[in-house]
Amino acid sequence: MKLQIHSVHFDADQKLLDFIQRRVDKLETFYDNILEGEVYLRLTKDSDHRENKVVEIKLYIPGNSLFAKEHAHSFEEATDLTVEALRRQVKKRKEKQSVNR
Repeated sequence: MKLQIHSVHFDADQKLLDFIQRRVDKLETFYDNILEGEVYLRLTKDSDHRENKVVEIKLYIPGNSLFAKEHAHSFEEATDLTVEALRRQVKKRKEKQSVNR
């Protein structure tokens, strides 16, 4: 899947980018009709809050898009949480489509 990854106000290393690509690619096992996706990596400025890594993922599917956003202690953890949220959305979408047919 074509995935655009944007790191806002910092440079993400290649190891993190590869990790994110692998995780998001696994969503295609649940729904093979994902066209492309966008990922935004952000650091929040709240110094008291330890979960300052934010991952937002938007997936484009025919006729719609899916979105999830999570905060965590690390980008890897936030990616896993976000992909899990998207996995649930993808499964719901697939179930709705099979019922409507």
